[in-house]
Amino acid sequence: MYRNFISLFTFILLLTIATACDDNRNNPEDNNLADPKTGVLKDVEFLSSDSLMGRRTGTEGAKMAREYIIQRFHSLNLKPLNDSYLHPFENPLSGQIDNLDSSINLAGMIEGISKPEQYILITAHYDHLGSEGGVIYNGADDNASGVAGMLAAATHFSLNAPAHSIIFVAFDAEEVGLAGAQYFTENPPVDLNQIRLVVNLDMISVNTENRFIASGTAHHPFTRPFIEAQAESSPLDIVLGYDTDQWPQNWTFASDHGPFHREGVPYIYFGVEDHEQYHQPGDTFENIDQAFFLKAVDFIIGFLEKADENLS
Repeated sequence: MYRNFISLFTFILLLTIATACDDNRNNPEDNNLADPKTGVLKDVEFLSSDSLMGRRTGTEGAKMAREYIIQRFHSLNLKPLNDSYLHPFENPLSGQIDNLDSSINLAGMIEGISKPEQYILITAHYDHLGSEGGVIYNGADDNASGVAGMLAAATHFSLNAPAHSIIFVAFDAEEVGLAGAQYFTENPPVDLNQIRLVVNLDMISVNTENRFIASGTAHHPFTRPFIEAQAESSPLDIVLGYDTDQWPQNWTFASDHGPFHREGVPYIYFGVEDHEQYHQPGDTFENIDQAFFLKAVDFIIGFLEKADENLS
């Protein structure tokens, strides 16, 4: 998450097609999990593993993450957006660090059955900080967790056809100025006016007080009933806020939803408050709260169902 730079279980049986992080973990289509609960966790485990070296944009680790996500898109039969999952743009670090590849957003879609020309975007950035001096910043919560949550939502809607078309976007270069989201809004593959809602997932797996934040309702109050309805059946403490200056932090432009908000596209951002592992080497798979994470993903999917059913 870019925050510092600017200021279960109802779905669980749907995750059997998710991937294992064993000897074949870079090829999710080759795996068949015996325990479906582990599917979404395995996505986090692989994306935050040492082999990806922190997924800094333009590096080999980022490429490995990208290949993994594309294979997951394929396995879920997501339609490439405008004939390609790959949407490259100039790497914002190319003038600072040598030998970096382009930054590349990834996008796939499930077409809606009754409102195919209206879109819900589910977004999560897959880049992180990389490594420095031999120390790996694995980025399990930030933001392997969000990518895994996005893939869980894609799994759900691949088996439960949505009314709206749903676009799943894995943004690159979030950690260097929200560059992937900024590129998307400046070069939109679909008409921004046809996007009914952006749901951004960034840091959804660590909170010691069972608090899960839904930020954006102050700007887009029409989303509040969907969140409150889902909160009634959730074991999490759902907090609406962090979207005005009355809160300890204002997250309006803290992650990839920011460029969309600037263009007038409604958003909701799901995440957690800063914790001691944020942007630290300790943000590893071992340090996420697995039970909290599964509940958060369950909440997000329930919210998405309500939004899809009720958005005009």
